[in-house]
Amino acid sequence: MDPSELDVSELEQLAAERLDPLGYSYVFRGSGDEVTLADNVAAWQRLKLRPHVLRDVSAVTTATTVLGTSVGTPVLVAPTAMHRFASPDGELATARAAAAVGTLMVVSMAATFSLEEIAKVAPGAPHWQQMYMVRDRGLTRALAERTRDAGYQAIVATVDGAAVPLRRGLEGGVLVPPPDFRFPNLAPPALADSSDLIGMISETDPAMSFDDLASFGEWSGLPVVVKGVVRGDDAARCVDAGAAAIAVSNHGGRQLDGCVATADALADVVDAVGGRAEVYVDGGIRNGRDVTKALALGARAVMVGRPIVWALAAFGEDGVRGVVRRLTTDLERTMAFCGAASLDDLTRDLVTR
Repeated sequence: MDPSELDVSELEQLAAERLDPLGYSYVFRGSGDEVTLADNVAAWQRLKLRPHVLRDVSAVTTATTVLGTSVGTPVLVAPTAMHRFASPDGELATARAAAAVGTLMVVSMAATFSLEEIAKVAPGAPHWQQMYMVRDRGLTRALAERTRDAGYQAIVATVDGAAVPLRRGLEGGVLVPPPDFRFPNLAPPALADSSDLIGMISETDPAMSFDDLASFGEWSGLPVVVKGVVRGDDAARCVDAGAAAIAVSNHGGRQLDGCVATADALADVVDAVGGRAEVYVDGGIRNGRDVTKALALGARAVMVGRPIVWALAAFGEDGVRGVVRRLTTDLERTMAFCGAASLDDLTRDLVTR
């Protein structure tokens, strides 16, 4: 079976059958009543396309750049923790697959392999490193410096982690990873052998403010993407503070339930940024039509999380290659129907409610 011939819903079903109960709860479930989890998907469906006709679409390209890095598709791999739930090779398999299809992988701070190991298995491929600001600024600085030294192209600072949410489907609402999981990008040296993910995440600094954003760039010398923004006013302040890009995200419905869907928040952020920084979006993207809508609303690229892990669980590395190719092929087809030969041709007038 060729994974690229399956749509995301089929990969979702296969993953549900193959993940163990703990992996299923982590990958599939959200916080609270899972209203935001569902609305992230529904919000893209509420948007409708208004295609142009009689445009030359004999040659359609999905190539673009993100912060100056060339990629063959605007479908990027979102930072998602613990890919080992889906495959023994975890993030290593995902990195190899992303490199093979010409896209960029954002590595989670809670990855189960080190950022150096991940870079090594995909030499020359673009990677960004996601991280939180933890209370011990020295630890955050050390990770930023490691990111630079490993050849990564950007820091993705996640800013919507002010508290640890309660997740549905987990005992006590808290995830307890398998004891053999390790978190070499997140754990301080004294806890290198610990699997206490929640304890580590609890060290996220709740006092972080806009004034702290510049530190990521100062420590690493890399551009900073601020992830977890759903308001235009906050996005503008992030750019004022030096952010090179904004990632519109509500953490896949894993944090604050009842939060606005990212499809509904995107245009406000794009307008507030006003071209001063690139804008990306994640959350609920399941096909190339969703990608088309996101780009037409002003996103430079999209980040895809759960479908990547579903594909990894269903078919391993081949699955990740297949799902990115499927989304990209669907994007190409949708662009042709909309009269768009390049991503620059995707304009806001193509989308309506």
